[in-house]
Amino acid sequence: MPILETRKLTHIYSQGTPFEHLALDQVDLSVEQGEYLAIIGRTGSGKSTMIQHLNGLLKPTSGEVLFEGEDLWSTKERTRQVRFQVGLVFQYPEYQLFEETVYKDISFGPKNMGLDEDEIDRRVRRSAQFVGLDAELLDKSPFELSGGQKRRVAIAGVIAMEPKVLILDEPTAGLDPAGSAQILENIRTYHKEQNASIILVSHSMDEVAREAQRLVVFRDGTTPFSGAPAEVFTHGEELEAMGLGVPAMTRLFTRLRAMGVDISTPVYTVPQAREAILAALREKGAM
Repeated sequence: MPILETRKLTHIYSQGTPFEHLALDQVDLSVEQGEYLAIIGRTGSGKSTMIQHLNGLLKPTSGEVLFEGEDLWSTKERTRQVRFQVGLVFQYPEYQLFEETVYKDISFGPKNMGLDEDEIDRRVRRSAQFVGLDAELLDKSPFELSGGQKRRVAIAGVIAMEPKVLILDEPTAGLDPAGSAQILENIRTYHKEQNASIILVSHSMDEVAREAQRLVVFRDGTTPFSGAPAEVFTHGEELEAMGLGVPAMTRLFTRLRAMGVDISTPVYTVPQAREAILAALREKGAM
């Protein structure tokens, strides 16, 4: 049974007005326990609307959202409980920091869960460690930190609730390559150590190719493609038409094949490119 699932999920903004807009059109989506899923699509494709349904920030116009097989909206208490179990990190989450210290900011969620002080302290320190924040930063104001550190504080605040599903909307947006790599490593650590399900929303095809086990492509409130990266990126022309493109390595090897280089295996990451080149050299007896 999927840990999180939507069935015929439809959402219409401003229904019954001249501004009516169909944002999601009967979308079926499932997320398995421990899966690393990426959602990709152009701005306006329905990605953000979808993830806001997954922890009850938006209510469906029709259809269902199920967490562990039970309707998220069955009762008010159920909706509240699921919001702790499905953690959502918005794009540029550092702008949502508000407490006097890093410690207080990270502890906000656990306090709302009604946990005792010892458990709150354990979670704050553990989540800070997950995201690579030094203990001495916990007593500082979050507004004294760098942009990348603020981003990690915001993510730690969601991780402190120990959600079974962690959703991140463009978590590397605006960061330099080193900061982006650190954030993605933090997410990988949480995924591995907690066996949590991860949903990564990203515009970066290279990023999702490296990180995700499965991709779901959104277009005009529907999901025309889904599957492993190797499968989805075979739809290169369609993805290009959607304004998404394919990873840089995939473009490079497509050009090499057009030039007559015999490499048949799918390539969409740097390690795969290395293996494909070595295999081709071995086949030609160059190694």
